[in-house]
Amino acid sequence: MCYCKCFPCYRSFGYKHVLQNHERTHTGEKPFECPECHKRFTRDHHLKTHMRLHTGERPYRCDHCDRQFVQVANLRRHLRVHTGERPYNCEHCNAKFSDSNQLKAHILIHTNEKPFSCDR
Repeated sequence: MCYCKCFPCYRSFGYKHVLQNHERTHTGEKPFECPECHKRFTRDHHLKTHMRLHTGERPYRCDHCDRQFVQVANLRRHLRVHTGERPYNCEHCNAKFSDSNQLKAHILIHTNEKPFSCDR
């Protein structure tokens, strides 16, 4: 263990490799490249997860309906379909959502933003 500090932002880290990973957020370096499509990543585990798109591996399975997912975060979000959990609340009204993207789309109703334009 070491006391490592990032000088652009002064965050501290207990391990040098964690600092090195963090420093890539400042440098933009992406040393891990997909051999299939050449997309690049800042972390090796991001490449490993990405590779599942090419191999078709879906290691995370829903016990309720047998759907399978590439990432555990996608499985967790999907499980809300079965549990009915709606952790994302609108601060303007009583609406609740199971997905943060649903909430973001809903908030546009209150802010009157129209992010998409129609040519017709």
